[in-house]
Amino acid sequence: MLKELDLTRKLSKEEYAPIAEALGPRLTMLQQRIIQAKIPVIILFEGPSAAGKGATVNSLILHFDARGFTVFNTQDPEPGDLRVPWLARFAKQMPAYGRMAIYDRSWYGGWFRRFGRKTGKEKYTRYFEEINTFERQLTDDGYLILKYFLYIDKKEQKKRFEKLKRVKSTSWRVNKADFKNLKFHKELTEISDQMLEATNTSYAPWRPVAATDKRYVRATVFSSIADELESALKIRKEKPAQETDFAPQVKPCFHLLPHKTIEELDLTKAIAEEEYKERLKSLQKKLFKLQNKLYLAKIPVIIAYEGNDAAGKGGNIRRVASALDARGYSVTPIAAPTPDELSHQYLWRFWKALPRTGHFGIFDRTWYGRVLVERVEDFTPVSRINQAYNEINEFEYMLHRWGAIIFKFWLAIDQDEQLRRFEERENTPEKQWKITQEDWRNRDKWNLYTQAVNDMFRYTNTDFAPWIAVESNSKHYARIKTLETMITAIEKRL
Repeated sequence: MLKELDLTRKLSKEEYAPIAEALGPRLTMLQQRIIQAKIPVIILFEGPSAAGKGATVNSLILHFDARGFTVFNTQDPEPGDLRVPWLARFAKQMPAYGRMAIYDRSWYGGWFRRFGRKTGKEKYTRYFEEINTFERQLTDDGYLILKYFLYIDKKEQKKRFEKLKRVKSTSWRVNKADFKNLKFHKELTEISDQMLEATNTSYAPWRPVAATDKRYVRATVFSSIADELESALKIRKEKPAQETDFAPQVKPCFHLLPHKTIEELDLTKAIAEEEYKERLKSLQKKLFKLQNKLYLAKIPVIIAYEGNDAAGKGGNIRRVASALDARGYSVTPIAAPTPDELSHQYLWRFWKALPRTGHFGIFDRTWYGRVLVERVEDFTPVSRINQAYNEINEFEYMLHRWGAIIFKFWLAIDQDEQLRRFEERENTPEKQWKITQEDWRNRDKWNLYTQAVNDMFRYTNTDFAPWIAVESNSKHYARIKTLETMITAIEKRL
């Protein structure tokens, strides 16, 4: 891709002036229309050092209302960034609907530092796969991603380095490593081409730009941005509402395991009081010791709780958390999304809550709300529900490859037991806060939720993140089963 660029392309001041004069107001107007249409936009710039990325960003934002965008200058990761999945820090930065995020280097910026020139193909192939997945999930949610690679040859780069070095106010921008890398300019160009080709997708294509002349760069990039914004607005306006059948889209590469349906579970399983107390104490001691080993091994643990209303998730979580050192775990309760969360892709709030390496992250309800409550209550179009099963598998697969042990517990009770617990809550003053009209209303949709749960098992019970159905008519039995399941899997991993 880069070899095809004509690096001699230039624009004179006379040629550039009318182009710039027309582009400025056009970009300003388009930003306001993007805001009104609530289209989230990501514009990223990559390229070799001194190619003009920062200068291009600075010129671009002069045409935008500062309240509608955020600029990110991506540097080397902080220590905390190294304790979470590498894409997490970028996922947290995703703009809300109607806003822009503009990157001077992005998730591609760590490519050279991350792998160097002698990295095996397997490692960077995985890196590219995760980027493509990340970008596809965003574009499926309506994001517009514009990617520009500004390229200069070795001679031009050396000239710019020397110019920056001569001026006291800019000399800090060039270091010995920059001049050293000049020796590998050809090799780095070839590596960049591999990156561009591997991540040049239909939903987020690359736009390489010959960057020898700054006026040519601005005219080319700004015209492209304006055209793409107009195209996105036109598509949004013309796109008709479509009725879609329920037909989940799951990649064939994910190995889905068979799972019992809710109807096939034996919910009569129970355990005697005395046995429960004895085993609980023993299991909690074991889990505490394992937590320390996991911390030393820097292995993260993600525990996802789903289940029927009143199935005992809170009590189950308390028995797990009380066994752990409080400094090594977090509990994230998931309620209805806030307005800010609704203005982002639905996985955004979960990316922000992931635990650090060596820590436990416990979720009281999870990303599965997408295919449960959002499906049953018609909060989300069926087309997006269909995509969600695959998106969730992809999300969990990234967590798995990061090194996390993933537990997904579905706490199941029958309708009679749920009714008994609802009535107990209503008649017990200190428990009345646990029961709402929403809980009673959800009971009327029991069959719909059961079907949604069975479909969830069917499409997301992967070999790397399987579902564990926990028979929970007996709270004691449920607590013991979850603890034993965790301990067995952690010991196996260690």
